[in-house]
Amino acid sequence: MRIPASYPMALLAALLALAPVYILITLASDATAIFDSHNLKILGNTLSLMVLTVIGSILIGVPLAFISAYVQLPFKKLWLVLFAAPLAIPSYIGAFTLYAAFGPGGEINQLLGFETPPMYGLTGAAIVMTLYTFPFVMLTTRSSLLSLDASMVNAARTLGMSMTMSVFRVILPRVVNGIAAGSLLVALYTLSDFGTPAMMRLDTFTRVIYVEYNAFGLSRAAMLSLQLMVIVGFLLFMESQIKTASERHGRPLMLFPTNGQKCMMLLTFAPILILAICLPLGIFCVWLARDGFANFDFSIAWNSAYASGLAAIVAVIVAVPVAHAALTGKAGRIMERVTYFGFGIPGIVMGTALVYGGLQLPMLYQTLALLVIAYVLRFLPLAVGSVRTSTEHLDSSLVKSARVLGASPREAFLRITLPLTLRGIIAGAALVFLESMRELEATLLLGPTGFETLSTYLWRVYEAGYFGRAAIPGLLLVVISACGLAIMLSGEKRSQLEH
Repeated sequence: MRIPASYPMALLAALLALAPVYILITLASDATAIFDSHNLKILGNTLSLMVLTVIGSILIGVPLAFISAYVQLPFKKLWLVLFAAPLAIPSYIGAFTLYAAFGPGGEINQLLGFETPPMYGLTGAAIVMTLYTFPFVMLTTRSSLLSLDASMVNAARTLGMSMTMSVFRVILPRVVNGIAAGSLLVALYTLSDFGTPAMMRLDTFTRVIYVEYNAFGLSRAAMLSLQLMVIVGFLLFMESQIKTASERHGRPLMLFPTNGQKCMMLLTFAPILILAICLPLGIFCVWLARDGFANFDFSIAWNSAYASGLAAIVAVIVAVPVAHAALTGKAGRIMERVTYFGFGIPGIVMGTALVYGGLQLPMLYQTLALLVIAYVLRFLPLAVGSVRTSTEHLDSSLVKSARVLGASPREAFLRITLPLTLRGIIAGAALVFLESMRELEATLLLGPTGFETLSTYLWRVYEAGYFGRAAIPGLLLVVISACGLAIMLSGEKRSQLEH
């Protein structure tokens, strides 16, 4: 039996994806204690933040999903973009600006003259995380709502059931899987986030791992990393068990609110959008007007673009054979699924593992190459998914015809498969590039000495207290993240058109 040409590269990518786990297990074997009283506090804080964020995201995301799916509003597409816009702002930027804006002596106090409660601790972290993760629940729930047939609701209304009762007894039970899928994404994002708990001074796994690393407690950091990975692994398993219920598509439900109801919806959700979008951008503009451009070195932006560009190129080079292996046979699909493991590993955990790996390989330690490897391991699934999707839609008869006409497998790939899947390859590279630009945790741990990126510069500015200098890198990261959101939404729109 002939082994497909894509398998060796796919196997190598799968082994590299598992390497951080092996390193952490080896490193954690030197830890003095597996679990202690301090761990219990960290676990409590982490799970409390996760639960509060999930509850908050459901309370905001589900009503917004109903509004964006069913309620007929003027400029409906614009509202959908606004509801999803918080995804275009990294949560650590939201944490930074809200921390600086609230409390005695905060920007709101200085500009408007009245004091607001401070934003820190568990409450502050839960508010920030909710503001920047509720779109996950909104988008997955909205997708489920749009697939429902309105005939059941109309039948319930005909039998005397009120619209409110119809929502709770007919619609919600049919979209539970969509809500659960979005909630699990929120939980995974919350567990892996480092910037928000650190800026809000809340001891979660990610913050304590970073503290232990800085105190040269690598074995302790590795043990905490493995404990965090157990929780993440459990959630990933739960996510894999969620099956989206399929229904026959029919006429979608359409609701026409009165002007008074429109005003109520606006008054209810406007504060959320103001806090999540307007406040951070407004704070950055205030700082920019106050401090100007003089204090920012634009070579930092080039560093970010250079490292992220290298990661994007390497990722798509690896992603092409991995995606083709997944479509070739069962072994290829297993190898592809293993590469997704890196996406489930929090950046702080990946960084901790690769720091130790770099210490064992001095030629890699504190080099740009090690940072690029971390980016590729973290975000390779984005490229693989994009390439595989475009390859799945390729008409196989074109390749077969080329082979019949005498083309070699290599020639058929270069002249037919590659050009027709180029859009997916470019989209995958763009997603890896944009996510690498946003990455904070792995960059903090693995960046070469003196190599500053936009995200790490923002962190240094926060630590030093020079908040005004965060305006330019913060605005650049928001623009970059907005490009990533645009690619994601356009990809979803294309997939809907294709189906």
